[in-house]
Amino acid sequence: MGFYDYSITNPKGEEIPMENYRGKVVLVVNTATSCGFTPHYKDLEAMYEKYHDRGLEIIDVPCNQFAGQTPGTDEEIHQFCTLKYNTQFPQMKKTDVNGENATPLFKYLKSQQGFKGFGMSPMALMMGQMLKKIDKDYKNNPEIKWNFTKFVVDRDGNVVNRFEPTEDMKNVDKFVEGLL
Repeated sequence: MGFYDYSITNPKGEEIPMENYRGKVVLVVNTATSCGFTPHYKDLEAMYEKYHDRGLEIIDVPCNQFAGQTPGTDEEIHQFCTLKYNTQFPQMKKTDVNGENATPLFKYLKSQQGFKGFGMSPMALMMGQMLKKIDKDYKNNPEIKWNFTKFVVDRDGNVVNRFEPTEDMKNVDKFVEGLL
């Protein structure tokens, strides 16, 4: 199966097929509303506004699996994002991205682009130290490590990159622009 064979559920309970995004560059992001990385919403919205007309789609998947940093209902999450960050890209139903109940889309994305590291920034080093306490083998499995992990899918449905939350959003922007 490929990217276009999967779907994800929106807050209304409707299945949104990835087939709807055929021919687009897609950024799939697991998000949180009470995280140190939550300001990524500002950069994501700026990318969406800058590149949407050129074929960029962003799929926002709220997830509460990382320190409970996505409290609230789907409606409360949506209100927070639209009021604080003026997000316009589609937001899906809050869902799991790891474990037994992980949505099949995220299982697929992780199978295509595993964890490659956090980098060497101070935030990256802090994330590494924190995760060692949670999972001593975190470097060797493809699981999502934290909120705002971003998967990039090209216009042909190939999962071509994975950006950890510690990656500078300017690098994400530059990579996405190169695919448009």
